[in-house]
Amino acid sequence: MAGFLARRRRARLRTSPFPKEWRELLTRNVSLYRRIPEADRRELEGNVRVMLDEKHWEGCGGLVLTDEIRVTIAAQASVLLLHRDADYLPRVKSILVYPSSYVASGERHVGGGIWEEGDETRLGHTQQQLGAVVLAWDASLHGALLYGDGVNVVLHEFAHQLDFEDNITDGTPPLGNRREYASWARVLGEEFNRLRKADDADRPTFLDKYGATNPAEFFAVATEFFFERPGELKGEHPQLYEQLRGFFLQDPAKTYLPPEKIDSEPQSP
Repeated sequence: MAGFLARRRRARLRTSPFPKEWRELLTRNVSLYRRIPEADRRELEGNVRVMLDEKHWEGCGGLVLTDEIRVTIAAQASVLLLHRDADYLPRVKSILVYPSSYVASGERHVGGGIWEEGDETRLGHTQQQLGAVVLAWDASLHGALLYGDGVNVVLHEFAHQLDFEDNITDGTPPLGNRREYASWARVLGEEFNRLRKADDADRPTFLDKYGATNPAEFFAVATEFFFERPGELKGEHPQLYEQLRGFFLQDPAKTYLPPEKIDSEPQSP
């Protein structure tokens, strides 16, 4: 965890005035920002300040970084940190942003438990020893703007980083006690196996079948749906929703503002 000086610096950053132009960017670009309660918006803004200050941001493939890019991405990642005594994703040293999809070499999942080596076109990537999150800007912006499809590359890749915090890539982030670990293993294990069997049988599913790849991908996919389609997730997979609600300390099915409230709500000064 962060030392005294880091905690003091973060407290100063979180309480610093949030630039008006950044708030306008969030209101325009990040649908999740418009849906969360007002108090959560202020907390998220403080988290954004810390993320921008502590992480190394780099444009790749000719992309010139702007405040719009950094703030839009940092805000989505910061949704995962709300209400939690988080250490601001300590494994993430750098956030690398390409203008659009990019090609990388490695293993590619082709379905049915089959993997192959070769080049793969990616919209985002991270891994336990990488120390970075790599993102395509167009996909990151699309995910920020479009709410409700269960697809958000920023939430997905940063969920992996939460998983990595206990040094094991297994779809289980650090939890509070043995009881929580046992409950998590039972519920997510059952849900993962159900999705995998449906994938093998080519049956339709509510959750994206990419989550059947392995438990780590299941957690990342479930995180996307928890924030993007919370009411439906709670209805279709109530036990999974409860596990994620307990971990993230958020209840988006209950607290997110409905569209009519967002449209009528006056903007913050």
